[in-house]
Amino acid sequence: MSTFRWTAPLQYIGGRHQDGSSPQQLTVAEPASGDTLASFPAAGAQDVDSAVRAARGAFPEWAGAAPAERAGTLARLAAELRRAAEELAVTETRQAGKPIKLTREFDVPGSIDNVEFFAATARHLEGGAAGEYSPDHTSSVRREPIGVVGSIAPWNYPLQMAVWKILPAVAAGNTIVLKPSELTPLTSLLLAEAATRAGLPAGVVNIVTGPGPTTGEALVSHGDVDMVSFTGSTQAGLSVARAAAGKRLHLELGGKAPFLVFDDADLDAAVHGAVAGALINSGQDCTAATRAYIQRPLFEQFLSHTADLMASVRLGDPLDPSTDQGPLISTAHQRRVAGFVDRARSAGARILQGGAAPGGGLAHAPYYRPTLVTGVAQDSEIVQSEVFGPVLVVLPFDTDDEGIGLANDTPYGLAASAWTTDVYRAQRASRAIRAGCVWINDHIPIISEMPHGGYKASGYGKDMSAYSFDEYTNVKHVMSDITGTVRKDWHRTVFGDRPR
Repeated sequence: MSTFRWTAPLQYIGGRHQDGSSPQQLTVAEPASGDTLASFPAAGAQDVDSAVRAARGAFPEWAGAAPAERAGTLARLAAELRRAAEELAVTETRQAGKPIKLTREFDVPGSIDNVEFFAATARHLEGGAAGEYSPDHTSSVRREPIGVVGSIAPWNYPLQMAVWKILPAVAAGNTIVLKPSELTPLTSLLLAEAATRAGLPAGVVNIVTGPGPTTGEALVSHGDVDMVSFTGSTQAGLSVARAAAGKRLHLELGGKAPFLVFDDADLDAAVHGAVAGALINSGQDCTAATRAYIQRPLFEQFLSHTADLMASVRLGDPLDPSTDQGPLISTAHQRRVAGFVDRARSAGARILQGGAAPGGGLAHAPYYRPTLVTGVAQDSEIVQSEVFGPVLVVLPFDTDDEGIGLANDTPYGLAASAWTTDVYRAQRASRAIRAGCVWINDHIPIISEMPHGGYKASGYGKDMSAYSFDEYTNVKHVMSDITGTVRKDWHRTVFGDRPR
């Protein structure tokens, strides 16, 4: 691998880089090599306060800008990101261990498309229809920005999650302080630099980098933060909700997506969809296919074909365009994933493919082989809990009702897919499965125009799409008298016995 070293400070406050003030030193390491990409002092409480004050100071001007002005600035941001696309892709691959073909073909272009979407949508931030819903008044609805947003993004899709947090917030006229994961902050900082080059006023977008229990806690509990948006595990989301008590809150939390294959499905399509859906980003994806339920007539064939296809997946250097799967984010996370599989094996599960870290030239890094598991119970840990690695569990079902019941039988409800050539089965599954997104005969694709968010323990609120403005705006009812009457009829409730 070629030499790469980040040299700028890892806080971005008021339109410029600055060092953190915490005595805690953090390191950004390259998962594939273990090399240090950056070493920096974390953001302390005073840095968070400076960032929030910068956001608060920038809010009146940015909130008061005409929609066309905000839209034009965001369009320039999209152009800046296009010019920096290769730098963003390589940096994302290095800090997160993603295959370069994933960052070049999915992460970066998808992020730019999201910026372009919100640049256009910023000009259509409408309220509701005006009308005389009372005979003596005209009513209208305004959408207004909330104020300062404090956001926390995860490490698995650093650039995309930063875009999902920042763009709807600023398109609606808010200002933001984003805390990316301390493991993967570099592309968020590149995004903030691009925002400054595009002409966003200083303080509209600020980045503070540090651990959740200190930097994150200081951000979400700050008294001048009006709204908190968090993406991460359900357990961490509960902690954020407690710390942010009293603020507007948006949570996108864990997932355990079911992959439901009916007996009339195209088996080849389902097998390819399952392997791709389970292994994208090394399975470190909250919408990844994790639980495949296969109707009994296809069960054994599905297992055999899926094991064969998994065996063909190429692990290697994530900067090599031929690599299909890179390392996990860290050795600690590798141990966590392996623990799930090892405990399932000890309880009697059959491991049909993978189930271990590779040796040889990949043994030095936190790789884990694509893993296919069966022979477990529905209530087992590996079925019910989020593994967040390249592990697919496969169970059989008999009736359609049973399959849909199993699909719904976890605390999560972020995403799901159903595979069938029967339009009636497809429509029933899409209605009956309790998840924020249900794909039919596909798994994983997302588009900027459509919302992303969960049910149940997967959180509430939406990322992407115009629906996300519901999270980042206040809805105000404006009611105007149209009669000019001094004494209204309803005044009788206060002084009805007095002469008019």
